[in-house]
Amino acid sequence: MNSFLFNLTEDDLKAWMLEHQEKPFRASQVFQWIYARGITDWNLMTNLGQPLRIALSEQFKIFSLKLVETIDSTDGDTTKFLWELADGKYVESVLIRAPDRRTVCVSSQVGCAAKCAFCASGKGGFVRQLESAEILEQVIQIDQWLKKNEERVSHVVFMGMGEPLDNYDNVLKTIHLLTNPGGLNISQRRITVSTVGVVEGIQRLADEDLKVNLVLSLHAPNQNTRKKIIPYARKYALEDVLASMLCYARKTKRDITYEYTLMAGINDSLEQAKELSLLVRGHPCTVNLIPYNPVPGLKLHRPEKEQIEAFRDVLVEAGIPTTWRYTKGKDIAAACGQLALKQSKLEVI
Repeated sequence: MNSFLFNLTEDDLKAWMLEHQEKPFRASQVFQWIYARGITDWNLMTNLGQPLRIALSEQFKIFSLKLVETIDSTDGDTTKFLWELADGKYVESVLIRAPDRRTVCVSSQVGCAAKCAFCASGKGGFVRQLESAEILEQVIQIDQWLKKNEERVSHVVFMGMGEPLDNYDNVLKTIHLLTNPGGLNISQRRITVSTVGVVEGIQRLADEDLKVNLVLSLHAPNQNTRKKIIPYARKYALEDVLASMLCYARKTKRDITYEYTLMAGINDSLEQAKELSLLVRGHPCTVNLIPYNPVPGLKLHRPEKEQIEAFRDVLVEAGIPTTWRYTKGKDIAAACGQLALKQSKLEVI
């Protein structure tokens, strides 16, 4: 076994079929078995000849992730999945249930180099990029897990561990695999990519002819404050980040989202709310306010409800479309900013 099947596009598998003197349509049959029917045992793919099934089993390993544990939130709306990778590293992903959707929040890296001040994912540093198979498989396995209750994954967000645009090629390949009509066939409009502001990645994504949603982790109304919260801001000036976001909106004709994690005494004053409203005025955007979710070892605090409401009211009165995200999964450390790099089964950093 020298390759993971989920790293291959349908065209890749067709090329492999031709190299092995098989008809290219066999690739579509394999995709149908795995993606549509959820069959991952080569022996059960009965419309494939036995020699082909043997060759496929010798060449490709289907699963690279081992499910270590699942943890459910008390309200039943959120489930966190801990995966062990083939090299013994760990990542987490989250299933979020809503009446009209089943959303999977995927990780794109082991650890994270961004090291945002409020986030657990970067505390252990960056370890490595996830292959497209390792990202895609988080969705595939959760989709199969949901099928037991006759449910399906409907939305995917790249908001788990890691900075997706630092792993651009694998993330882009995963998006194409997720949206492939012969695969999971998830609409591009139901896929969201979140970034702390990797300008060159945003610019590349704008030229891909995709309709995915783009979210910027903004978290501050000016460059000085942002540098204290997001170390990547020392590399990317806020004006350049916002210009690239507006370029994405213009080229894709998609509205964008600015996420703003509210931290008491750091970025939650009414003066900062006014500054934020001036910063994003006229942008085709929504500002998504996220009250800080506690992370062990970080001396940060969530603002009082009254302060959050006052901050929101400033934006609303200025005509800025604003949402206040209802926190799900906080009790199982599955909320925004809480996914952590697990180094061993007994230690969470």
